[in-house]
Amino acid sequence: MTDFAFPAPAPVTLPIANSASRFPVARVFCIGRNYRWQPGEPAPRAMPAWFMKPASAITPAGGDLPYPPGTADFCHEIELVVAIGRGGRDIAPEHAEDRHIWGYAAGLDLTRRDLQHEAKRAGGPWEPAKAFDRSAPCTPIVPVADCGHLRQGALWLTVNGMERQRADISDLLWPVPELLAMLSRSVALMPGDLIYTGTPAGVGPLTPGDTVSAGVADIGRFTLTVTGATHSHPASFIH
Repeated sequence: MTDFAFPAPAPVTLPIANSASRFPVARVFCIGRNYRWQPGEPAPRAMPAWFMKPASAITPAGGDLPYPPGTADFCHEIELVVAIGRGGRDIAPEHAEDRHIWGYAAGLDLTRRDLQHEAKRAGGPWEPAKAFDRSAPCTPIVPVADCGHLRQGALWLTVNGMERQRADISDLLWPVPELLAMLSRSVALMPGDLIYTGTPAGVGPLTPGDTVSAGVADIGRFTLTVTGATHSHPASFIH
């Protein structure tokens, strides 16, 4: 038996839809700008930027969402989430779906937007803006065997009943297979990795008391309520 200096943290997992099993989360990759935010916006020539959140940022989508500390501009971003079941390096786009994708979910890439703007101006890292506690709510993972591969379907988000974001998965500037191929050229993907694939136009701020409802295609929808700031440990949200 390994002698740890203190008890090892419990693994981060997500429910699997219609199953008693759970999906073990390895890492969380997030794709930057991957939808057109303006009509007639030209198609990009380069692949989008990407960044990471820690696995501990994952929290079940639903219930209460504490307003995070250190920000006055807390923003929502609804996204299709891709769950990896088989890793690999230098993945060919034509093999991404049938060999590597285990399932799909709906998720929020929550952002402390004011800290992101500061990081952009200073040329600094995005972790303070993106990698905070509970910054990646996610619905249960739906296996590909149950939903097939998602190439179309609506993404939407409302705040207090008013729609803010709506697009279709088919509107992705870089489709999912290309995103997996891009990431795998930089790092070897691992089973359990989650990929947040980008958010459409309509990103906006949240305040305590707001009710957020959102969903992606037929694979996940959720409602959560923004509450006042809290300083409880994120482990309380790990299952």
